[in-house]
Amino acid sequence: MGYLEIVLGIIGLGIGLCFGVCIGFYFFIYSDHKFEDFKDPVVRPISELEKASLHDLMPEIPLWLKNPDYDRVDWLNTFVSNMWPYLDKAICAAIRRTAEPMLADYIGLGHRPIEAITFETLNFGTLPPTFQGVKVYETNENELVMESPIKWAGNPNIVIAVKIWSLRIKIQLVDLQVFVVPRITLKPLVPAFPCFSNVIVSLMEKPYVDFGLKIQGGDVMSIPGLYHLVQDIIIKEVSKLYLWPQTLEIPILDSSLCVVKKPVGVLHVKVVQATKLMKMDLLGLSDPYVKLKLSGEMLPSKKTTIKKKTLNPVWNETFKLVVKDPQVQTLQVNVYDWDKVGSHDRLGMQMVPLKVLRPNETMALTLDLLKNTNIADPHKKRQRGQIMLEMTYAPFKENNDVLSGPLSPVVNGEHDVGFGGGTPSGSGVLLVTVQGAEDVEGDHHNNPYAMVIKRTRDPKWNEEFQFMLEEPPIQDKIHIQIMSRRMHMSFFSKESLGHVDINLGDVVHNGRINNKFHLIDSRK
Repeated sequence: MGYLEIVLGIIGLGIGLCFGVCIGFYFFIYSDHKFEDFKDPVVRPISELEKASLHDLMPEIPLWLKNPDYDRVDWLNTFVSNMWPYLDKAICAAIRRTAEPMLADYIGLGHRPIEAITFETLNFGTLPPTFQGVKVYETNENELVMESPIKWAGNPNIVIAVKIWSLRIKIQLVDLQVFVVPRITLKPLVPAFPCFSNVIVSLMEKPYVDFGLKIQGGDVMSIPGLYHLVQDIIIKEVSKLYLWPQTLEIPILDSSLCVVKKPVGVLHVKVVQATKLMKMDLLGLSDPYVKLKLSGEMLPSKKTTIKKKTLNPVWNETFKLVVKDPQVQTLQVNVYDWDKVGSHDRLGMQMVPLKVLRPNETMALTLDLLKNTNIADPHKKRQRGQIMLEMTYAPFKENNDVLSGPLSPVVNGEHDVGFGGGTPSGSGVLLVTVQGAEDVEGDHHNNPYAMVIKRTRDPKWNEEFQFMLEEPPIQDKIHIQIMSRRMHMSFFSKESLGHVDINLGDVVHNGRINNKFHLIDSRK
């Protein structure tokens, strides 16, 4: 009997203990906090708080108050707060469009028991995230870099319904709290709205994430040990994907509109002659000259010399033009009649697509001059003469990356210089982009130019210059001088504001340099 009593006692103790734990856990999970008594919070000025209380508040103080490098963004928080009801709907709609096809991949494949996964409810609540400040970094690249710590203690209502073996299970995410420090890079900057083509995001610190998770109404995060396990997994996985130097790239504009293309070759154009041009002068003659330009280029056109009083001019002049996309670009040929007074009259034009040329092969062309490219123009059939050209497209070497770097322009750098590769003969293109100058001042006037910019000490040009080179300029230097031109009556028509000499050997060896240079002989 004694042995049987001991066994029954142990069994009873085990059953009672298990039953008691289950009952206690049930009431713990499903207890309703609405019926608990809450005391009103005590509100006191910061000056009246004790040292320990102030220490507890330190993590909640915004960064703009603790760090002078961060600027206040109250206006942004107000904007987000007013826009939040609409942002909430837009963001949730985007999440549905993105997530639902991904969730569909887990339904009914193979022996998976999942029959359906749907968003029963999806909204981020009424509390928007707050920006703790913003810090903008200055770089020498064509980009805008900023950091803005974000805190969000939200009240979202996200319910996902999962159907497994005809059993419908509801999973609810509640009480979400997030703190992240993202670095946001807008690059490259382009002259098309919204003026940047990509948004690149990376986290500068490990994120803090806290939330509640309910399954069938029960808070599973209350299970001892599960909360810390889930939180560690989330932080680890998010950090693995997006913690700097890892990035998330979000395209905004079509890449074809934003790519800054580098030179891939040189087009050699020989303007041989023209015949039977139109008569524009009273004596039945013309003073023709030719302008050449590649489509998509902002550089000035190449010009031949002017041949006086002739309808059959002979030039035999050769020009070199930098090619960036031979499959798309066309050579625009315009023949003009020079006039001493007034605008020059166009005698005719023609266009030659570069894709008809074979690399390193000279093609002789005899082109009929047209009034314009409008097919329906009734005056287009009028004979305007012909022009003879010889064209050769010389692509750069396949390994030109050894000499050339990325040719994207810079924002804050004063000069950007790159050597655009070499042909089999060793020739190439030197690209010089003069972005601007800072604190330039003259003795008599301040109108600095590459292009004339009136009355400023911080001119911005963003102007590119191209130089055709026969050999890599290892021993050469480029001289850049900032001049000021008078804009009113003065005895000093021009004035030097300073200059700089750049060693092109550094450009050849590095492919590209992107620096600010201190002006020599400047007043500053």
